[in-house]
Amino acid sequence: MRKTLRWMLATAVLIGSGTVGAASAGAAAADKGDIKDKILAIDGMSLIEEKPAEDGYRYFVLNYEQPVDHRKPDEGTFKQRISILHKSEDRPNVFFTSGYNLNTQPSRSEPTRIIDGNQVSMEYRFFDPSRPDPADWTKLDIWQAASDQHRIFSALNGVYDQKWISTGGSKGGMTATYYRRFYPEDMDGTVAYVAPNNVDNKEDSAYDEFFANVSTKECREALSTAERQIFERRDVLSKRMAKEAEENGYTYDLIGDVDKAYEVIGLDVIWSFWQYSSESDCANVPAADATDDELYTWVDQVYGWSGGSDDGLLGYTPYYYQAGTQLGQPSVQTPQLDDLLKYPGINEPRTFVPRDIPMDHFDDKAMADIDEWVRTESTEMLYVNGENDPWSAEPFRLGDGSKDSHLLVAPGANHGANIEALEQSDRATAIRALMRWAGQELGPEAQSKSAAPKPLAKYNAELDRPMVERTPPGLP
Repeated sequence: MRKTLRWMLATAVLIGSGTVGAASAGAAAADKGDIKDKILAIDGMSLIEEKPAEDGYRYFVLNYEQPVDHRKPDEGTFKQRISILHKSEDRPNVFFTSGYNLNTQPSRSEPTRIIDGNQVSMEYRFFDPSRPDPADWTKLDIWQAASDQHRIFSALNGVYDQKWISTGGSKGGMTATYYRRFYPEDMDGTVAYVAPNNVDNKEDSAYDEFFANVSTKECREALSTAERQIFERRDVLSKRMAKEAEENGYTYDLIGDVDKAYEVIGLDVIWSFWQYSSESDCANVPAADATDDELYTWVDQVYGWSGGSDDGLLGYTPYYYQAGTQLGQPSVQTPQLDDLLKYPGINEPRTFVPRDIPMDHFDDKAMADIDEWVRTESTEMLYVNGENDPWSAEPFRLGDGSKDSHLLVAPGANHGANIEALEQSDRATAIRALMRWAGQELGPEAQSKSAAPKPLAKYNAELDRPMVERTPPGLP
């Protein structure tokens, strides 16, 4: 639970000292005045633009100056994009990140709607344009990213001094967890959606077990048939892929060539199906006697033939770098395809990171440390996973040391699982915990333990977008 007082943060010098002062100037701003002026009074904060927003919100896209290395803040800075969806200074706050780029259109996460709060969103370091120049990739790790969040929170807490909840989906849920591990006192609670927890990068049997048991036998067999057909028809379909790539100007310098991209796509199709589809979509899986066009179209819908191109991959270099240095990446056994594969071992992070970026060391202690902290020391953590989501096959788990925390699973849900998708009793548990952490009083309907309190803000289709945006297959 956050114990840091507003007046302390207003005067504290955060990590290190030097040219990038992280003390919150917001607290020194006049109590009366426009919120934009208060935000821009913070040292290192600059406005990119203010955009119109729905339901009386104000929406700011900003740059915040950060140290490249939080351990040595005097040795260079970069500008990190953030956004603020402002409701009121007397409302609680949600700190959201996708773990990837910043969506610069006004949007509201599920926790923000539930508690009717403000939302601060952060672009993860090294995702363009929030990348130091020149880029020292050794400064891209989970502690440095958590320290980015800590400085942003500390700077804004002088203006937004109510309760704070961190959240994110998929890699964003991982990010929210890492932030709490390194700075456990900042937030009053955390809601992490569909966050994978690859504790031991050499032990991935949980994913093999998932694919061996997910859904029905009929659906699994249909997908296995389609997967094999993709490789048996490789000569025909890869030529069509190459032709479309030429027509659209796609290049494959990173992965090597079209044929290698074709193999990666074929290996990821079933994973992608369960990540974004549902059991009802099993009826659309091409049969063994499907035409080439039917199979090609289905793969394009499930995965996207452009996913292995430079355009599809290079924007996600920071993720693949982290997967190959700290996060780990699931490896699924495919003995049923051994006689058809040309490039065994191609589907690993090094393939997707430019060769001029060194990846010489994998920190096998990083995820084990996070896992142990969640099980033994974490507090006010809420994990929401999808029953049919492959990324939830190896989830964060709570232990005897986890206090006031919950691990909930949405039945039949994929990588888009959220609180709304939970069964009623679990949804009630989740919303009551979130509102309590955010300091919100529960209405009369919440007195019954079986009833789920309603979100404090009404649904708005323009603002309330999925917690997890669709990323290229193979990414959480």
